[in-house]
Amino acid sequence: MSGHSKWSTIKRKKARVDAQKGKIFTRLAREIMVAARQGGGDPESNARLKAAIQRAKEANLPGENITRAIQKGTGELGGENYEEVVYEGYGPGGVAVLLEIMTDNRNRTAGEIRHIFARNGGSLGESGCVAWMFQKKGLIGVDKSAGGPEEDELMLAALEAGAEDFKDEGDLYEVTTSPADLPAVKEALEKTGAVLQYAEVTMVPQSTVRVEGKDAEQVLKLMDMLEEHDDVQNVYANFELED
Repeated sequence: MSGHSKWSTIKRKKARVDAQKGKIFTRLAREIMVAARQGGGDPESNARLKAAIQRAKEANLPGENITRAIQKGTGELGGENYEEVVYEGYGPGGVAVLLEIMTDNRNRTAGEIRHIFARNGGSLGESGCVAWMFQKKGLIGVDKSAGGPEEDELMLAALEAGAEDFKDEGDLYEVTTSPADLPAVKEALEKTGAVLQYAEVTMVPQSTVRVEGKDAEQVLKLMDMLEEHDDVQNVYANFELED
Protein backbone atom coordinates (compact mmCIF):
# COMPACT_ATOMS: atom_id res chain seq x y z
CA MET A 1 0.00 0.00 0.00
CA SER A 2 3.09 2.23 0.08
CA GLY A 3 2.53 5.35 -2.02
CA HIS A 4 -1.23 4.88 -2.03
CA SER A 5 -4.08 5.99 0.21
CA LYS A 6 -7.25 4.02 0.79
CA TRP A 7 -10.52 5.87 1.32
CA SER A 8 -10.52 4.77 4.97
CA THR A 9 -7.24 6.64 5.50
CA ILE A 10 -8.36 9.75 3.61
CA LYS A 11 -11.59 9.74 5.59
CA ARG A 12 -9.75 9.86 8.93
CA LYS A 13 -7.91 13.00 7.84
CA LYS A 14 -11.15 14.59 6.64
CA ALA A 15 -12.82 13.75 9.95
CA ARG A 16 -10.39 16.06 11.74
CA VAL A 17 -11.53 18.93 9.51
CA ASP A 18 -15.19 18.01 10.09
CA ALA A 19 -14.56 18.12 13.83
CA GLN A 20 -13.25 21.65 13.50
CA LYS A 21 -16.39 22.63 11.60
CA GLY A 22 -18.64 21.07 14.20
CA LYS A 23 -20.20 18.75 11.61
CA ILE A 24 -19.12 15.66 13.49
CA PHE A 25 -21.08 16.85 16.54
CA THR A 26 -24.33 16.63 14.58
CA ARG A 27 -23.58 13.09 13.44
CA LEU A 28 -22.64 11.96 16.94
CA ALA A 29 -25.79 13.47 18.43
CA ARG A 30 -27.98 11.71 15.86
CA GLU A 31 -26.28 8.38 16.56
CA ILE A 32 -26.94 8.85 20.30
CA MET A 33 -30.59 9.74 19.62
CA VAL A 34 -31.23 6.67 17.48
CA ALA A 35 -29.37 4.37 19.87
CA ALA A 36 -31.40 5.67 22.82
CA ARG A 37 -34.66 5.35 20.92
CA GLN A 38 -33.95 1.74 19.95
CA GLY A 39 -32.42 0.44 23.18
CA GLY A 40 -33.33 2.89 25.94
CA GLY A 41 -31.42 5.68 27.64
CA ASP A 42 -29.27 3.60 30.01
CA PRO A 43 -25.81 3.04 28.45
CA GLU A 44 -25.09 0.15 30.84
CA SER A 45 -27.88 -1.89 29.28
CA ASN A 46 -27.57 -0.43 25.77
CA ALA A 47 -24.22 -1.31 24.19
CA ARG A 48 -24.79 0.80 21.09
CA LEU A 49 -25.59 3.87 23.19
CA LYS A 50 -22.55 3.27 25.40
CA ALA A 51 -20.27 3.13 22.35
CA ALA A 52 -21.88 6.26 20.85
CA ILE A 53 -21.40 8.19 24.09
CA GLN A 54 -17.75 7.10 24.26
CA ARG A 55 -17.13 8.34 20.70
CA ALA A 56 -18.89 11.60 21.52
CA LYS A 57 -16.72 12.16 24.57
CA GLU A 58 -13.55 11.42 22.59
CA ALA A 59 -14.66 14.09 20.08
CA ASN A 60 -15.29 16.54 22.96
CA LEU A 61 -19.04 16.77 22.41
CA PRO A 62 -20.30 18.76 25.44
CA GLY A 63 -22.00 16.72 28.15
CA GLU A 64 -25.23 18.72 27.90
CA ASN A 65 -25.42 17.88 24.19
CA ILE A 66 -25.06 14.18 25.00
CA THR A 67 -27.79 14.37 27.66
CA ARG A 68 -30.12 16.27 25.35
CA ALA A 69 -29.60 13.75 22.54
CA ILE A 70 -30.43 10.86 24.90
CA GLN A 71 -33.57 12.65 26.09
CA LYS A 72 -34.68 13.28 22.50
CA GLY A 73 -34.14 9.62 21.72
CA THR A 74 -36.17 8.41 24.70
CA GLY A 75 -38.94 10.93 24.07
CA GLU A 76 -38.30 13.05 27.17
CA LEU A 77 -37.64 15.98 24.84
CA GLY A 78 -39.28 16.67 21.51
CA GLY A 79 -37.17 16.28 18.42
CA GLU A 80 -36.88 14.87 14.93
CA ASN A 81 -37.74 11.22 14.35
CA TYR A 82 -34.79 9.84 12.41
CA GLU A 83 -34.75 6.46 10.69
CA GLU A 84 -31.69 4.54 9.54
CA VAL A 85 -31.29 3.72 5.85
CA VAL A 86 -28.45 2.11 3.89
CA TYR A 87 -27.85 3.26 0.31
CA GLU A 88 -25.51 1.54 -2.14
CA GLY A 89 -24.05 2.68 -5.41
CA TYR A 90 -21.13 2.96 -7.78
CA GLY A 91 -18.65 5.75 -8.36
CA PRO A 92 -16.39 6.40 -11.36
CA GLY A 93 -14.06 3.54 -12.22
CA GLY A 94 -16.42 0.94 -10.73
CA VAL A 95 -15.79 2.06 -7.14
CA ALA A 96 -18.25 0.53 -4.66
CA VAL A 97 -19.91 3.02 -2.27
CA LEU A 98 -21.90 2.15 0.84
CA LEU A 99 -23.75 4.88 2.77
CA GLU A 100 -25.25 4.85 6.25
CA ILE A 101 -28.01 7.45 6.42
CA MET A 102 -30.13 8.94 9.19
CA THR A 103 -33.09 10.88 7.83
CA ASP A 104 -36.45 12.27 8.83
CA ASN A 105 -37.60 12.25 5.18
CA ARG A 106 -36.55 9.19 3.22
CA ASN A 107 -37.96 10.33 -0.13
CA ARG A 108 -36.19 13.69 -0.01
CA THR A 109 -32.88 12.12 0.99
CA ALA A 110 -33.04 9.42 -1.71
CA GLY A 111 -33.59 12.05 -4.41
CA GLU A 112 -30.71 14.20 -3.17
CA ILE A 113 -28.29 11.28 -2.89
CA ARG A 114 -29.23 10.03 -6.36
CA HIS A 115 -28.55 13.52 -7.73
CA ILE A 116 -25.10 13.64 -6.08
CA PHE A 117 -24.14 10.31 -7.64
CA ALA A 118 -25.36 11.38 -11.08
CA ARG A 119 -23.51 14.72 -10.96
CA ASN A 120 -20.21 12.96 -10.27
CA GLY A 121 -20.15 10.11 -12.75
CA GLY A 122 -21.74 7.54 -10.47
CA SER A 123 -25.10 5.88 -9.95
CA LEU A 124 -27.26 4.92 -6.99
CA GLY A 125 -27.84 1.16 -7.08
CA GLU A 126 -30.29 -1.38 -5.78
CA SER A 127 -30.19 -2.73 -2.25
CA GLY A 128 -27.51 -5.42 -2.00
CA CYS A 129 -25.54 -4.39 -5.08
CA VAL A 130 -22.31 -3.63 -3.20
CA ALA A 131 -22.95 -4.49 0.46
CA TRP A 132 -21.51 -7.98 -0.09
CA MET A 133 -18.12 -6.38 -0.82
CA PHE A 134 -17.84 -5.05 2.76
CA GLN A 135 -17.53 -6.72 6.14
CA LYS A 136 -18.28 -5.18 9.52
CA LYS A 137 -15.03 -5.10 11.49
CA GLY A 138 -13.35 -3.39 14.40
CA LEU A 139 -10.55 -1.14 13.15
CA ILE A 140 -7.79 0.43 15.25
CA GLY A 141 -5.12 2.83 14.04
CA VAL A 142 -1.89 3.05 16.07
CA ASP A 143 0.08 6.27 15.58
CA LYS A 144 3.71 5.48 14.65
CA SER A 145 4.95 9.03 15.10
CA ALA A 146 3.93 9.13 18.77
CA GLY A 147 6.65 6.69 19.74
CA GLY A 148 5.72 3.86 22.09
CA PRO A 149 6.37 0.13 21.77
CA GLU A 150 8.10 -1.58 18.86
CA GLU A 151 6.07 -3.24 16.13
CA ASP A 152 6.65 -6.78 17.45
CA GLU A 153 5.38 -5.89 20.92
CA LEU A 154 2.29 -4.18 19.51
CA MET A 155 1.53 -7.07 17.19
CA LEU A 156 1.87 -9.63 19.97
CA ALA A 157 -0.39 -7.64 22.32
CA ALA A 158 -3.02 -7.22 19.59
CA LEU A 159 -3.05 -10.85 18.49
CA GLU A 160 -3.11 -12.19 22.05
CA ALA A 161 -6.15 -10.00 22.75
CA GLY A 162 -8.00 -11.44 19.75
CA ALA A 163 -7.01 -9.28 16.75
CA GLU A 164 -7.51 -10.83 13.32
CA ASP A 165 -4.86 -8.87 11.43
CA PHE A 166 -2.03 -6.36 11.97
CA LYS A 167 -0.67 -4.27 9.07
CA ASP A 168 1.91 -1.56 8.55
CA GLU A 169 0.08 1.20 6.64
CA GLY A 170 2.84 3.79 6.38
CA ASP A 171 2.28 6.39 9.09
CA LEU A 172 0.32 4.00 11.31
CA TYR A 173 -0.27 0.36 12.18
CA GLU A 174 -3.80 -0.81 11.36
CA VAL A 175 -5.31 -3.55 13.51
CA THR A 176 -8.44 -5.45 12.42
CA THR A 177 -10.71 -7.26 14.86
CA SER A 178 -14.18 -8.69 15.03
CA PRO A 179 -16.65 -6.05 16.30
CA ALA A 180 -17.03 -8.00 19.57
CA ASP A 181 -13.27 -8.11 20.21
CA LEU A 182 -12.64 -4.41 19.54
CA PRO A 183 -12.84 -3.25 23.20
CA ALA A 184 -10.44 -5.96 24.44
CA VAL A 185 -7.86 -5.31 21.69
CA LYS A 186 -8.13 -1.55 22.20
CA GLU A 187 -7.49 -1.96 25.93
CA ALA A 188 -4.54 -4.29 25.33
CA LEU A 189 -2.88 -1.84 22.95
CA GLU A 190 -3.44 1.11 25.28
CA LYS A 191 -1.77 -0.85 28.10
CA THR A 192 1.41 -1.06 26.00
CA GLY A 193 1.53 2.75 25.87
CA ALA A 194 0.49 2.94 22.22
CA VAL A 195 -1.25 6.10 21.01
CA LEU A 196 -4.41 5.29 19.06
CA GLN A 197 -5.68 7.54 16.28
CA TYR A 198 -9.02 5.73 16.13
CA ALA A 199 -10.78 2.61 17.37
CA GLU A 200 -14.18 1.96 15.85
CA VAL A 201 -16.54 -0.50 14.26
CA THR A 202 -16.60 0.14 10.53
CA MET A 203 -17.27 -1.50 7.16
CA VAL A 204 -14.06 -2.79 5.60
CA PRO A 205 -13.90 -3.53 1.84
CA GLN A 206 -12.74 -7.03 0.94
CA SER A 207 -10.87 -5.74 -2.10
CA THR A 208 -9.91 -2.32 -3.44
CA VAL A 209 -10.04 -0.60 -6.82
CA ARG A 210 -7.22 1.71 -7.89
CA VAL A 211 -8.41 4.92 -9.56
CA GLU A 212 -6.30 7.47 -11.44
CA GLY A 213 -6.63 10.71 -13.40
CA LYS A 214 -10.14 12.02 -14.05
CA ASP A 215 -11.74 9.05 -12.29
CA ALA A 216 -9.75 9.82 -9.13
CA GLU A 217 -10.79 13.49 -9.24
CA GLN A 218 -14.45 12.58 -9.71
CA VAL A 219 -14.37 9.94 -6.98
CA LEU A 220 -12.95 12.42 -4.47
CA LYS A 221 -15.53 15.03 -5.46
CA LEU A 222 -18.28 12.43 -5.04
CA MET A 223 -16.97 11.49 -1.59
CA ASP A 224 -16.78 15.16 -0.58
CA MET A 225 -20.37 15.84 -1.61
CA LEU A 226 -21.68 12.72 0.09
CA GLU A 227 -19.77 13.53 3.30
CA GLU A 228 -21.18 17.06 3.27
CA HIS A 229 -24.79 15.90 3.03
CA ASP A 230 -26.54 16.47 6.35
CA ASP A 231 -28.22 13.05 6.41
CA VAL A 232 -25.09 10.99 5.69
CA GLN A 233 -23.59 9.42 8.80
CA ASN A 234 -20.88 7.29 7.20
CA VAL A 235 -19.43 6.79 3.73
CA TYR A 236 -17.56 3.58 2.91
CA ALA A 237 -15.79 2.99 -0.39
CA ASN A 238 -13.24 0.56 -1.79
CA PHE A 239 -10.91 2.78 -3.82
CA GLU A 240 -7.25 3.61 -3.43
CA LEU A 241 -5.24 6.29 -5.20
CA GLU A 242 -1.78 7.83 -5.40
CA ASP A 243 -0.84 9.87 -2.34
